[in-house]
Amino acid sequence: MRPLADLLKPAAGLVKPVAGLVQPAAGRPHIAALDGLRGLAVVAVLLFHAGYLRGGFLGVDLFFVLSGFLITGLLLDELGRRGRLNLAAFWGRRARRLLPALAVVTVSAPPLAWACARPDLLAPALRDAPWVAVQGVNWHYIAERIGYWNASGTRLFAHLWSIGVEWQFYLVWPLVVALAGRGPGGPRRVALVAVAGAIVSFVVMLRLGMAVDTTRAYEGTDTRAFALLLGAAAATAPVRNAVAALPRAAVEVLAGVLLCGLVVSWALTDGERAPGLFQGGMFAHSLASAALIVLLAGLAGGPGGLVGRVAGSAVPRRLGELSYGLYLWHWPIFLLVLPREPGGDAGRAVAAIGLSLLAAVVSKAAVEDPVRRRAPWATGRRGWAALTVAALLAAGLWAAIPWPRPGAGTVDVSRVGAP
Repeated sequence: MRPLADLLKPAAGLVKPVAGLVQPAAGRPHIAALDGLRGLAVVAVLLFHAGYLRGGFLGVDLFFVLSGFLITGLLLDELGRRGRLNLAAFWGRRARRLLPALAVVTVSAPPLAWACARPDLLAPALRDAPWVAVQGVNWHYIAERIGYWNASGTRLFAHLWSIGVEWQFYLVWPLVVALAGRGPGGPRRVALVAVAGAIVSFVVMLRLGMAVDTTRAYEGTDTRAFALLLGAAAATAPVRNAVAALPRAAVEVLAGVLLCGLVVSWALTDGERAPGLFQGGMFAHSLASAALIVLLAGLAGGPGGLVGRVAGSAVPRRLGELSYGLYLWHWPIFLLVLPREPGGDAGRAVAAIGLSLLAAVVSKAAVEDPVRRRAPWATGRRGWAALTVAALLAAGLWAAIPWPRPGAGTVDVSRVGAP
């Protein structure tokens, strides 16, 4: 573990600890263990896409639960302090956090596919890019019947369905919190709405998860909302107060069991066809994730326990700090470095993960942090000018890339074996 920690020290110098995709509000303690959970989740996803962890896709559910927990905590804190929510400011913070790095990936991936002579990847990427730009690529894939489990190998942006789900949640959920959370008993009402919404979402998944192709159940905002909403419920005062009333030793034991249980579930789940996955398996995983998160948040208020120290140790925490860039970049890099069946070339897998890590470090240092921290070039008139120039360059580049001819990169089977 030590050599990897030393390897990641330069990256840690470029970034300050953040609570994942959201910043902690002023006065809220930073919980390193939650960064560590995000680091574990992104490692699970990387190993799944490299072909070495069949249940690693469940790491996305942990991302969702963490996002629901952190976002709802920030919203309720602001509502408690000010009595109202500044929704425009909230959405502005979300845009500054999520969109710049996403835009860089969206603009860069098609030219990389073109430069690598991969017409099978280029044409779909050019068609999908506008849907990525409007944060609706998950519904684009569903409408076009592009199966996630059998067609993602030809889609540079296949993994961005989850970013679309999160952004759609960020647009709707703050409005719900603003209405339900005001006045006496607001946190309790928010908790009830979140739990009720999670149950409805789960019922929808039960119905749609019986299909032969489970893409609709897997990528739909309605069917995946339960993970975000369970995290939201865990952030409310009734749930956190209930955890605070438990003996600290019991909280420590429960957190350890849940953390081990999540890791074991990633190892034992045999892909998307695992029995019961869409009939309660993913819901149970999300519920366990929400319980673990609120337990770790409770442990953060006192002397550090073993589970919190392990989850918040250097390597997982620093990977968590880089997790957004890692998630954005890993799939395009995997498709270009691992163009064939994954899981058969460990050397290429290590190279792909290393390149993804490098891209994430550069993305955070050069794009994400300057925009989020309001560097001079990213604010005021300079910011608008930079945004305009970037948009024009992106549009020009998208228009300039030659579209592959139909059938390019395929084999005419009628000529196989012909002299």
